[in-house]
Amino acid sequence: MKYMHISALHSKPSPPDAMRNELVPSPLSLVPEFVFDLQRFDGEKTEEPTSKKREDARKKGQVARSQELNTAFVLLIGFMIIRILWEYIYGNIAEYTIYIYSHIPQTTSTESITELFIGIMILLAKTVMPIMLAILIVGFGINVFQVGLVVSTEKLEPKLENLNPINGFGRIFSKRSLVELAKSIFKIIVIGYFLYLYLKDQIPLVPQFIFFDLPHSLATIADIIFVMAFQVVGVIMLMAMADYAYQRWQTTQDLMMSKQEVKDEFKQTEGDPQIKSKIKQKQRQMAMQRMMSEVPKADVIITNPTHLAVAITYKKGMIAPLVIAKGQDLVAEKIKEIAREHHIMIVENKPVARALFEAVEVGGMVPAELYQAVAEILAYVYRIKHRKVS
Repeated sequence: MKYMHISALHSKPSPPDAMRNELVPSPLSLVPEFVFDLQRFDGEKTEEPTSKKREDARKKGQVARSQELNTAFVLLIGFMIIRILWEYIYGNIAEYTIYIYSHIPQTTSTESITELFIGIMILLAKTVMPIMLAILIVGFGINVFQVGLVVSTEKLEPKLENLNPINGFGRIFSKRSLVELAKSIFKIIVIGYFLYLYLKDQIPLVPQFIFFDLPHSLATIADIIFVMAFQVVGVIMLMAMADYAYQRWQTTQDLMMSKQEVKDEFKQTEGDPQIKSKIKQKQRQMAMQRMMSEVPKADVIITNPTHLAVAITYKKGMIAPLVIAKGQDLVAEKIKEIAREHHIMIVENKPVARALFEAVEVGGMVPAELYQAVAEILAYVYRIKHRKVS
């Protein structure tokens, strides 16, 4: 019975092909449809920062600045000044050392300690101050070279979020921090390698110093130190220039904008184009209303006859006739309609109408080359008016 039941199930008639296609879904219909939506890319930072974006970031102190470049120039200038003033510095130190040991008092007192302290301060002022002053000037100059004169207090403002340990760990293990760590390790390795190359040839010479007198030994050691220092500074300078280029690139990447941000900034600075268009439209409407309100004051309307209309007025004391309204097509028809309502004469003169329309703005005087033509039209209008009155 069991086998008969199974065979009976299998012996059921299969549905027609059309019905089977409706009942059994196609494998392709099970695959979700892929829609390529360009709006997904609106939020990506793909646009170069605008000048306003850079200026706002500059006010906040977010500028491309390489501390390595400052360090390189400070070390370079510092060692150069020491090298140039070495004889002067060494002479002053030696002279004061000899003075101290030749005038050591038998008993210490407040006066002797004060005198010794003042002498040391004077010695430091004579030897260290030129170096410190040069370093200060160079450090300030390099900062100005990199970022210009920027005064920002935003970084000094206390923020509670800075006390959040989670944010602190985020800054420690951020991409920028890891890059700075990699740079520091690379710098140590490179400088260490150059120091090793130089010192491995100089260390064997150290035992020979026992055969030299003190001034000669100090001069030799100073030469070794200065050569080593300038080699290290040269290496640091090359890495600093590369770091400065990287900082400029990184700052640009941090300030990259999305297309939507560019649009929003444009709206903030230039105004919403739709609103500006509506404002201009409203301004044109108001200007048109003011112009139409001046048409009843006209003495004559000079037409093309259908496409152009120019309203002219002339009062005693005027230098020249004025164009108080003008228009073409529908505006011209409106001007002529108002003129008919106020019984203002309409004169057809195609050349004069075209010349006035192209050469004179509303509120402007008729140019000298059209005086005669306009005067003839006004004279004709005045004659007609005089006949009607009489």
